[in-house]
Amino acid sequence: MEGSEAGGGGLLQQILSLRLVPRVGNGTTYSSPLSTFPEMWYGVFLWALVSSLSFHVPAALLALFTLRHHKYGRFMSVSLLLMGIVGPITAGILTSAAIAGVYRAAGKKMIPFEALIFEVGQTFCVVVVSFLRILATL
Repeated sequence: MEGSEAGGGGLLQQILSLRLVPRVGNGTTYSSPLSTFPEMWYGVFLWALVSSLSFHVPAALLALFTLRHHKYGRFMSVSLLLMGIVGPITAGILTSAAIAGVYRAAGKKMIPFEALIFEVGQTFCVVVVSFLRILATL
């Protein structure tokens, strides 16, 4: 049981402690710069998923609560939740690969905090564009 805690640690614990890609060295788990393409891609993608869900799950719960008596409106919460999952899986994979590719091509290592900043910033931009309804004016 002790060996599984050192290697696994749980997904939520990794996210909250910024240890996105744990490495085991001398029996301890520590966070180090992300140097390979898969490590960078995984770190950026994981934060894209977490930051998107942190906005879409409360919105889906609010929609479910406010539209619970409407005949068809209650299904809007399902669409909001699906947007929070499908969006990062499709667009998040591409943008994460692009960011990791640029870092890899430049020969630069990425710290996990940079992955957090990139994807939380991207999610913030998506939320701002959604609220400002810029796309509806085009």
